[in-house]
Amino acid sequence: MDDKTKSDIVDAVIDLATAHSSNLFPTAKYGGTVFLTDPDTQGSFIAGVFAYADHVTVEFSNGANFDDPSGVLDGKGKARRHIKLRSVDDITDKNVAGFLDQALST
Repeated sequence: MDDKTKSDIVDAVIDLATAHSSNLFPTAKYGGTVFLTDPDTQGSFIAGVFAYADHVTVEFSNGANFDDPSGVLDGKGKARRHIKLRSVDDITDKNVAGFLDQALST
């Protein structure tokens, strides 16, 4: 995946998240952008977007508790889950907005 595609995906996820809720504060951290519900509280990290060599992930801190009837979320940790994105269309196709709703409500 080329850098332009990765950048477009990352930018689109950030735009979606900030348009989706005025209660999300994007912050550069851990080599990507994390979304905090309180910019002054580290524990308010609910999600993040990170670019890798062949995909972009949107990671959710409490994703293991999410309703995921389509089986989109990956991961086996106690709490965290992620979605792999390989195109801007995947943001809609994999319902990132719906998972952001769940992240904000937990």
